[in-house]
Amino acid sequence: MRHLTDRRDHAHNCVAYEEGKKIADITKSDIHIYLSKPSCFVWVALKDPTPEELFEMQHEFNLHELAVEDARHGHQRPKIEEYGNSLFAVLHTLETAGEDMHVGEVNIFVGANYVLSVRNRAKKCFASVRARSEREPRLLKHGSAFVLYALMDAVVDGYFPTLETLEERFEQLEEQIFGKHPIRENIEELYALRQRLITLKHAVAPLHDALGKLYGGRVPEIVSSSQEYFRDIADHLLRIDQSIDSLREMVTTAFSVNLSLITLAENETMKRLAAYAALIAVPTMTAGIYGMNFEHMPELKWTFGYPVTLGVMVILDAYLFYPFRKAKWL
Repeated sequence: MRHLTDRRDHAHNCVAYEEGKKIADITKSDIHIYLSKPSCFVWVALKDPTPEELFEMQHEFNLHELAVEDARHGHQRPKIEEYGNSLFAVLHTLETAGEDMHVGEVNIFVGANYVLSVRNRAKKCFASVRARSEREPRLLKHGSAFVLYALMDAVVDGYFPTLETLEERFEQLEEQIFGKHPIRENIEELYALRQRLITLKHAVAPLHDALGKLYGGRVPEIVSSSQEYFRDIADHLLRIDQSIDSLREMVTTAFSVNLSLITLAENETMKRLAAYAALIAVPTMTAGIYGMNFEHMPELKWTFGYPVTLGVMVILDAYLFYPFRKAKWL
């Protein structure tokens, strides 16, 4: 496997462990040697592997063909499945960069003496997870079960910064809604935030449901001694799931508030237009009557007829202007 590591810039690696301690970095041709030792297990990590590489791992670890098929095609729903004495887990990784959210996928194959993690479209590597596990040999003695926990815990912990970013963005949008920013822009950004929350929900909710298979009641033998660790992950997922639901409700409320503000703004505009139309209509009506040029009209030849007519127009408009201003239509 070292050849793959050199060729792919440390994207692939393979390590053997015994009694919770690292023995050595090994090549793929040596995997079967360590698998034959009862006290050892092998941890292989692949990034965006080719079908040929997956086939090699399938042969080395005797992986179930359906699980390998899922890993090869990707775009799976988060899940945990049991195949005989092995487990297959699918998790989504989420990474935010500004307004963009990048979704990756991690497939984890777990047997009694091996762990194979396959990252597809995932930018963040698990080098820190490996280092953390190697610093805790007491826990690493649990073997592949603890590695599964450490990988899942790292993925789930990555959801918290994503959720915090979305919460901060929502707070900014709340301020914008009552500010002077374009209302249409607020709607578009709220919708984009809602879409990112749905993406996070799709990563969290199915995984939380599937995780129940690993603690409480009948559990696979591989994880029987590590149930409390998976229960801890379930608690984290529950907290995240509840926060997502709460934030989605607030986004929905913000939509309603924003639309109400739009309606109020339109009503204010219509009231102003109606008030101005009324102020213009009165002198227009008066001027229209006296502009008909009939020969027999009252005060037609009166010297003060023109200024009096203008004065009546002004008085009527002033009479209308006062109630309009009092009603805050103007």
